Amino acid sequence: WSVLVPTALELGPDLPSAPALARWLGEPVKAALLPTRLFLTNKKGFPVLGRGHQRLLVQLLKLDVQIILQGSPHHGGRPLSAYLQYLEHLGQHRPPPSAYELYARGYEDYLQSPLQPLMDNLESQTYEVFEKDPIKYCQYQQAIFRCLQDRVPEEERETNVQVVMVLGAGRGPLVAASLRAARQAGVRVRIYAVEKNPNAVVTWEKNLEFWGKNLEFFGEKSEFWGEKMRFFGVKIWNFWGKNGNFWEKKSEIFWGKNGNFGEKMGKKKKKGEFLGILGIFGILQAQFETPYVVRLHNFHQVAPPQPCFSFQHPDPDPCPDNGRYAELTWQVQVGTVLHGFAGYFETRLYDDVTLSIRPETHSPGLFSWFPIFFPIKQPVPVRAGQSVSVAFWRVATPSKVWYEWAVTAPVCSALHNPGGRSYTIGQ
Repeated sequence: WSVLVPTALELGPDLPSAPALARWLGEPVKAALLPTRLFLTNKKGFPVLGRGHQRLLVQLLKLDVQIILQGSPHHGGRPLSAYLQYLEHLGQHRPPPSAYELYARGYEDYLQSPLQPLMDNLESQTYEVFEKDPIKYCQYQQAIFRCLQDRVPEEERETNVQVVMVLGAGRGPLVAASLRAARQAGVRVRIYAVEKNPNAVVTWEKNLEFWGKNLEFFGEKSEFWGEKMRFFGVKIWNFWGKNGNFWEKKSEIFWGKNGNFGEKMGKKKKKGEFLGILGIFGILQAQFETPYVVRLHNFHQVAPPQPCFSFQHPDPDPCPDNGRYAELTWQVQVGTVLHGFAGYFETRLYDDVTLSIRPETHSPGLFSWFPIFFPIKQPVPVRAGQSVSVAFWRVATPSKVWYEWAVTAPVCSALHNPGGRSYTIGQ
């Protein structure tokens, strides 16, 4: 049906199961009809709703659903305004929005093309948005601090100088985090910052004056591979293709330049990509062979995300293949319509220092990354009890990377984005 035709729900006294309610929360519901006969009476004689109806209304209000009161008063002569006052009270006492929800306000269900900073030069305002994340650089700093502590014995901290190279330094937040980590650990460091974007390079004149002689900067046409790098502090821009991609791009860069630069890192860094299955979805207008970054809001997660691809640095394979293939299967609890798949990531930066946007392990307060949405051309009806399977490929060439995907059950779909014909990630 047309997305211009919204849905109105009439609530009854007996609510369906939680999976069925979750499905309806993924529909384009614009109004909920609430009969007055559903209200209970509290000790003071005022109308109130039961806990189940309260929870549902809070979820509907989060989706900006209009509540329409139906029927005449049924509570000891209380006027209809008593019902309205209760609904206002319910709306005003909802949990406050999280930092993530505040940051994403206005971007709900808005399809965005993934940024590609290796191919394109980002604008300063884009850097400014990502630098506001309160969690990301704290985690980077903690990871570098732990690494420096492990690498340099206490008795060598006055003489042992660690070399840190920041690839894709942007305007310098990761360099600042590295310097703070070094001071925290009491370790001397020499930092090399590499950035090819002229929009960011102009910021470095002031940075170099402020950070002093222990920092060297290499811009667009500079090249430095002479000194043996001790370890890398590399901004994790992209998972599944969002905002560049350290794990997908820099892995090829490391191996292509000088062998396994991460071999002396001490503890392995690991990153995992997870895929979730999406049913009824608030976004239906898309080019169906292109993945999109999106703040998922009006959607139905049919089943929990499963591990899809993983990457490890350093890679124990001396000749690593950065291509990947996975086939995943989910059991569906409630009848729905499949519109696509959501991609999430979680990564262990060092030791137990992590970053994650996977719903089950989401880093509190982290808002730099949204999930990625892989649409399918033809929606697939799925009955309760059926299995849904999808095949995913990550294809890597010397010049670009792309994803291909196809539903294999309960029916077979067309292969999406074969040969990277609609979307690639440039290197």
